[in-house]
Amino acid sequence: MSDRLIQHLIAQLVPPGSSVLDLGCGDGALLEHLRRTRGCRGYGIELDDAQVLACLKRGLDVLQFNLEEGLSMFADDSFDVVLQIDTLPHLRNAETMLRETARVGRSAIVAFPNFAHWPNRLRVLAGRMPVTKRLPYQWYDTPNIRVGTFADFEVLARRLGLHVEDAFGIDDQGRVVRRWPNLLASTAVFKLTQR
Repeated sequence: MSDRLIQHLIAQLVPPGSSVLDLGCGDGALLEHLRRTRGCRGYGIELDDAQVLACLKRGLDVLQFNLEEGLSMFADDSFDVVLQIDTLPHLRNAETMLRETARVGRSAIVAFPNFAHWPNRLRVLAGRMPVTKRLPYQWYDTPNIRVGTFADFEVLARRLGLHVEDAFGIDDQGRVVRRWPNLLASTAVFKLTQR
């Protein structure tokens, strides 16, 4: 599955003309896509120097700082949508960042590799950590601090008082999976709003 396909599916969840904050925006490809196809405006946040430079070359507004420090520079409801695409696995305190996401955004879109995808389960059953397109690193060199599952994230979001407006998975062929996404999807996608 390509990054462009994930971009397209996520972009469909963002209302046209929205103000967007993209946490861990990488090279800014998604933010640029939203600006071009949905008329969105906003900021990216990225720590890596090379990625920040890539964002600037795309003409994007990007702030360079560590998300572990929180989002205190933003007031409540500063953005229509806050994006966390493949960011949570890299954060030490994912729960705090989800609370901050809900505080600064009227809605949030969170996506991450689904560790409960059936090929991953088979690999673990065989006694090995999975290495896939969505989890491309060996256990000893991964930048991920944690892995997550579709089902566990759904429980966490509800425990934090967030309303799951939409939830689905994406399989390896880029198809949306609504039936048994915890088992059949390699990527989990959630659209959240405050209650």
